[in-house]
Amino acid sequence: MHVPDGFINAPTSAVTGVVAAGAVAVSLRGARRELDERTAPLAGLVAAFIFAVQMLNFPVAAGTSGHLLGGALAAILVGPYTGVLCVSVVLLMQGILFADGGLTALGVNITDMAVVTTVVAYAVFRGLVKVLPRSLGNRRTVTAASFVAALLSVPAAAAAFTLLYAIGGTTDVSIDKVAGAMIGVHVLIGIGEAAITALTVGAVIAVRPDLVYGARGLQAPLKLRVGGELVDTTPSSPAPAPAVSRRNLWVGGLAASLLLAGVVSFYASADPDGLEKVAADKGLDTRVEEHAAADSPLADYGVKDVENARLSGGLAGVIGVTVTVVAGSGVFWAVRRRRTESVNAAAGSGSS
Repeated sequence: MHVPDGFINAPTSAVTGVVAAGAVAVSLRGARRELDERTAPLAGLVAAFIFAVQMLNFPVAAGTSGHLLGGALAAILVGPYTGVLCVSVVLLMQGILFADGGLTALGVNITDMAVVTTVVAYAVFRGLVKVLPRSLGNRRTVTAASFVAALLSVPAAAAAFTLLYAIGGTTDVSIDKVAGAMIGVHVLIGIGEAAITALTVGAVIAVRPDLVYGARGLQAPLKLRVGGELVDTTPSSPAPAPAVSRRNLWVGGLAASLLLAGVVSFYASADPDGLEKVAADKGLDTRVEEHAAADSPLADYGVKDVENARLSGGLAGVIGVTVTVVAGSGVFWAVRRRRTESVNAAAGSGSS
């Protein structure tokens, strides 16, 4: 659903740029509370994984494909504020290095693909984990809630794009037709998003439930009635050791991301994604502008001057994952360090 330059007029793009900048600023502050010794190392990996899986377009209808947006996955794994930053880092890398998503439309893409998906998904997720029966168990509750949250986040993003197009679209196309086509195809894409999100969250929570931000606080302590009142019991034994260390999980996740982007992406569907298909069918793309980074050596997810398509795409994918994990980890390390400095400063002023 990467919006290219020329779909949305300059004034609307400028306003969404301000909205996106504000959302990123708020997320930077909010991420200080989310990024701890557990989530900080994982956040850069989540961004790289989203980049990798976005290269894997899957067929959803005749002549149409879809790909992961990632807002739900990021929000549930590392928190909603950090999730906005994860997807924003991915979109920035894609726009600058791979000419995917317009640079003047970067505000539109961050607002739609990072902010809307993350906010909608996490709100749905938190609501569901509160109402789903505890008899399902934490893992099933979180996995089921992840599926539904991810499913709904995609048509929500499609509806948000339709609203932006109604305000600042550059072609005279019936908004009713755009809305019907966009939301209809993205409901189908949402099923794929939901499956990927639920499988990934379920895999992480199976080995390291403590690393899943959305699963924290769901395990209610056992209570006993004493003197007519319910009191928490003290665990009789320590929590079992995690099945996988954080380091091994990180290394395994990075290896999976490199494999997906460097090898599996070659077999992805070549059909246009939902937005591209709707744009071509409804005439939304008549004023599309050439991307400012069209001459990038990595444009269109291939390495310039490498003639072998498989090798070119694989190298581009590996470079993209590497750059994204480095850039993302740098951002989250800086935010984490800022939080640590604030906590230390507060502790120092309190003791003086």
